[in-house]
Amino acid sequence: MRTTPATAAEADAWLTVLQRRGHLYGVESGPNGTWTVQRTSDSPKWTLHHPVIAMDYVAGILLDVRRHCQEPSR
Repeated sequence: MRTTPATAAEADAWLTVLQRRGHLYGVESGPNGTWTVQRTSDSPKWTLHHPVIAMDYVAGILLDVRRHCQEPSR
């Protein structure tokens, strides 16, 4: 459990890494610690208005990645 609130720099770093690793199609930093993210080229864009919301979004992606990696091969 976190004992400190998420920062804009932390959220920005996570979003950048996820984009470089191919888990996000696009990430654009906006004013005042907002981000516009797009999961795939066909998916809608989402605006994340706070670092805590961005970190929740990151956590969801990481859960999806873990589930995908744990699926048995056929």
